[in-house]
Amino acid sequence: MTGIQPGLTVRGFGHHELPVADWLCTCGRHERTRGRRAVIELTTRARVQPCPHTTPAASGRAAA
Repeated sequence: MTGIQPGLTVRGFGHHELPVADWLCTCGRHERTRGRRAVIELTTRARVQPCPHTTPAASGRAAA
């Protein structure tokens, strides 16, 4: 996959559609959520810099 920039994309809010959010992290991890509550939750925790998946705190949580 080339040419796609890391970031958060949200579609469907306010258009009588099912909201959808895509988050592409700088580490390459992709996450998609659907539904108002799930999209809001993702927008509150999504970060592009620094990567939350490769920080020492993230690896410590995974090991616990």
